[in-house]
Amino acid sequence: MEEELLGTFSNYFEQPLIDEILAEGKLMEVPAGETIMDIGQYIRSIPLMLSGAIKVLREDEEGDELLLYYLEQGETCSVTMACCMGHTKSEIRAITETETKLIMVPVQKMEEWMAKYKGWRNYVFDSYQNRLNELLQTVDSIAFKNLDQRLMDYLKKKVEVTKDNRIKSTHQEIAYDLHTSRVVVSRLLKKLEKMKKLVLHRNYIHVVDL
Repeated sequence: MEEELLGTFSNYFEQPLIDEILAEGKLMEVPAGETIMDIGQYIRSIPLMLSGAIKVLREDEEGDELLLYYLEQGETCSVTMACCMGHTKSEIRAITETETKLIMVPVQKMEEWMAKYKGWRNYVFDSYQNRLNELLQTVDSIAFKNLDQRLMDYLKKKVEVTKDNRIKSTHQEIAYDLHTSRVVVSRLLKKLEKMKKLVLHRNYIHVVDL
């Protein structure tokens, strides 16, 4: 674990902080499709991503979901940090997109390390900035882009985070992430297939050129 931690976070974290993370953190290896954080839960730990990808979703009052952003190697969830700092329940759902390896750090260590380590403070502030930028991109996408472009952006990002041009999500799952209907997604996917952007198979979507 130490080698992976150093390889991923050595640009941010001082060696004494690395040592504390190794002593206090819990290594987790989670298969794809697992919910590791849910809406309404109190958060006891902060995730530090070693590998893989996690999608972070928001749910409306009717239970419909919207994909906010992905977490990838070297990242953490600033929404989780905010809930920890405020001692509030989670307002997001986090699901592993691929097989994921992460270290869970006890929440009480966050405030201690903020005062103790410059590297941790910089990492936390950068995480907030990165997530804010991604949330603004999500808002811009919903407000200013038509669904055709949002779907193409979604598929591109999916290929990027999974490192696989075969997308195994169902049309319904894509519809949930984009907060729209399966019928609309299916129609747009068929349109993209006619444009030779992708090929639809029974159990996956083969992205050719987006």
